[in-house]
Amino acid sequence: MPNIKSAKKRHRQSLERRARNRSAKSQLKTALKKLRESVEAKNFDEAKTQYSAFCKMLDQNASKKIIHVNKASRTKSRLSAMIKKASLATA
Repeated sequence: MPNIKSAKKRHRQSLERRARNRSAKSQLKTALKKLRESVEAKNFDEAKTQYSAFCKMLDQNASKKIIHVNKASRTKSRLSAMIKKASLATA
């Protein structure tokens, strides 16, 4: 444990940031899971609305440096391709 006052404050701040970042990442993972479930259930209207909301979440977290910008772009691209491929397979 830190002994110096500024180090104690830094530790408190790091704990708060860690909790906030973990919560944000958890929300992303939950949204991703719901999106994949709706694609597997062939519910494409719901999947498209979830996709747009998920993209917004990704961009917000990337701008806050919770996840890397390239990871957000890569995830959006892969999900878009997955939705498109699944919708064409059923049509």
